[in-house]
Amino acid sequence: MSAAPGTLYGVGIGPGDPDLITIKAARIIESADVVAFHAARHGRSIARRTAEAHLRPGHIEELLKYPLTVEETDHEGGYAAAIEEFYEEASARLAAHLDAGRSIALLAAGDPLFYSSFMHMYTRLEQRYPCEIIPGITSVSAVSTAAGRPLTEHEEVLTVLPGTLPEHELTRRLADTDSAVIMKLGRTFGKVRNALAASGRLDEARYVERATTPEQRVAALAEVSPDEVPYFSAAVIPSPTDTRNRGHSSVDPGDATADAAVVPRVTVVGTGPGPDYWMTPETEASLAAATDVVGYATYTARVPARPGLRIHSSDNRVEVERATFALDLARTGRNVVVVSGGDPGIFAMATAVFEAAETGHYADVEIEVLPGVTAATAVAAKAGAPLGHDLALVSLSDRLKGWDVIERRLRSLLEADLAIAIYNPASKSRREQVRRLSALVREIGGEDRVMVQGRDIGGPGERVEVFRACEFDPDTVDMRTLLIIGSSRTRMMSTAAGPRAYTPRSY
Repeated sequence: MSAAPGTLYGVGIGPGDPDLITIKAARIIESADVVAFHAARHGRSIARRTAEAHLRPGHIEELLKYPLTVEETDHEGGYAAAIEEFYEEASARLAAHLDAGRSIALLAAGDPLFYSSFMHMYTRLEQRYPCEIIPGITSVSAVSTAAGRPLTEHEEVLTVLPGTLPEHELTRRLADTDSAVIMKLGRTFGKVRNALAASGRLDEARYVERATTPEQRVAALAEVSPDEVPYFSAAVIPSPTDTRNRGHSSVDPGDATADAAVVPRVTVVGTGPGPDYWMTPETEASLAAATDVVGYATYTARVPARPGLRIHSSDNRVEVERATFALDLARTGRNVVVVSGGDPGIFAMATAVFEAAETGHYADVEIEVLPGVTAATAVAAKAGAPLGHDLALVSLSDRLKGWDVIERRLRSLLEADLAIAIYNPASKSRREQVRRLSALVREIGGEDRVMVQGRDIGGPGERVEVFRACEFDPDTVDMRTLLIIGSSRTRMMSTAAGPRAYTPRSY
């Protein structure tokens, strides 16, 4: 008769101070047959050092030593395969003890289920063996205590972030939360600092290194050199209602030189054709960090309200005035984002901002433009690939240029045999232009020219149609529509999803 399997205990031993090991954790460690712990390649285990007072001569010790600590390896399967192989080998070593009926206390710094190596063993063993988890004090509590600042009050939201996230994602999440702790600094410190600055949180941030240990260090994060930052460190952004968390920056607020070094900036972004999943992470991060958002009401409505964010909406026909307002606002020290639909540089607000900056002498204001998914590519993707070769983009609106200019360009483009995406084809008061377009396409391109009509792409009323020029009905077009006129090479084909169009890449 085989012995009953042993129990695997995931034992949280806290952030590093041996006195912060719980009574239950100490009891489990002392009574276990095997004490297991992870370590880097050097073999020195912080977990073992923390729990050393509870080890006894009869313990079997299992050192689970990582084969690598950075994503550089000669393993033929790369970093992921090397780590997976290590976890499989380590769990097999633990399973051998459990099969022999031995209990295992697997030590986990902090809490076993909070950014812990324990989880990789647990997921491989918990279906086969009895398991029990002993919670521990996490590093979040430790660094908050070390910083001496409350993390949350009332209904505030705390966000815990790994420093390994992309910089734009760190920026977005920092700007969107009340307080935060960023873990796993080390080599990520540079981008974490950039994200804190971009989100306007750098002055609040505290740096805590090796919390609760004799080597503990606490400082204003803005004053910390990247060369000094180990992996076991964290950034703390305390509760915004705690007034004591202000003023930790190394910049003296009364230093006129420092103030002069802050360059006013306006960021112009495109939110895409409509659905949120077509908004780029870069744009999301910029909006999350903004203090003020300026734009046409249809586009500002897509920006979620949050505490501290001011949204300035206006009519669609005051682009330059809106741009001037944004530039003036930036000069007051606000983080200003101007929003457009689609891409801001295509028939949108980026040009208006540069025009206002040039004519109004705003050379001191930096202008950044972030690209977005434009309507032409969105409609083309839904229709197939009608823009697969040389193409042109034309606005049919004659509000800023005369119809004679538009018609001359359309004729030239049709005669040059380019695929053409038509923006702003019609409105309630502007109907004749799209009828003239239809006549030009039939006259120069022919009755069989392939066309695409897309409306409300990504929205609830989305409709995409592929047809011949002879079937085009101009009366079905409005301002939410984009048209694509194919070249003579554009083909229409039947698919399981309906008619699709594509333009070959070669002649």
